[in-house]
Amino acid sequence: MTDDLLQRHDTGGVCVLTLNAPGSINALSEAMLSALSAAFDAIAADADVKAVVLRSGGRHFCAGHNLKEMTARRSDPDGGYQYFQDLFALCSAMMLRVVRLPQPVIAEVRGIATAAGCQLVASCDLAVAAEDATFATSGVNIGLFCSTPMVALGRNVAAKHAMEMLLLGDFLPAARVAEMGLVNRVVPLAELEDTAMELARRIAEKSPAAVKIGKRAFYEQREMPLEDAYAYAGRVMAENMMARDAEAGIGAFTRKEPMPDWTGE
Repeated sequence: MTDDLLQRHDTGGVCVLTLNAPGSINALSEAMLSALSAAFDAIAADADVKAVVLRSGGRHFCAGHNLKEMTARRSDPDGGYQYFQDLFALCSAMMLRVVRLPQPVIAEVRGIATAAGCQLVASCDLAVAAEDATFATSGVNIGLFCSTPMVALGRNVAAKHAMEMLLLGDFLPAARVAEMGLVNRVVPLAELEDTAMELARRIAEKSPAAVKIGKRAFYEQREMPLEDAYAYAGRVMAENMMARDAEAGIGAFTRKEPMPDWTGE
C-alpha cells in the first residue's frame, strides 16, 4: 500500500481503482473527486483496459461528501454558497464520467456506502456487495436532502423505493438493496474481491468494441421515448454490425469455430 489517495492496479485487462482514505471513510473530498476524475479520464483513453473495479481501502466503501471540509467554507463571504455549487458540480461531473466511460465499472462495496457514496454505487454499471454492507441516502437526517444522489438512485431503483431511502434516511442491508435493484450480487465478505474480479474478467473477454457501443447505447436510449429508443437502437446495431469484431465473431459462430481474438475494431 502507498499513501496515494486513489490507487490504481492493472491486471489482465482489468483496472482496479482503490479509494484509499480510510481515515475519512473514503469521503469524496475535493481531492478525491479530482483524483477520480483524472483516473477515469486516463482509463477512457487506455485501450488496454476492458473493465474497471472500484473498491475501497479500510472497512467501508464511502461515506459521501467530506462534511468537515464543507463546513469550513461557512466562513466565506457568501456563507459558502458558491463553493457548495462548485463542489456539487465537480461531483456530478465525476459521476457522469463513470456513466460515459467506454469501459464498464463494477462497484465492490464493503461496509457503508452513504449519501454521495451510495450515489457512486448507483452510478457504476454493476455492483457487488458484501453481506454486511449497508446503504443509505441519509442526508435528510441532518437537514440536507440527498438531491444529487437522488439522480443516480432514481435511475437504478423504482420511484417508491428511491423515495423511501431519501425520505427516511435509513441504512438498508445489502440483501434489501439487492431486492430493490441497486446491487447485482451479495456475497460473503471473504468472496467479495474474487466475485467482482470474476465479473470484470468475464467482461474483459468480450469484444471491447461491442461493449463500448452497447454501454453508450444503454444510457442514451433509456432517456428517450419508446419509439425514438427503438429507432436509435436500430442505428446502433447497424453500426455495431460494421465493426470488424462483429464480422469476425458472427462468422466464427456460424462456422462453429472458436471465437476470434478481439481487435476492438
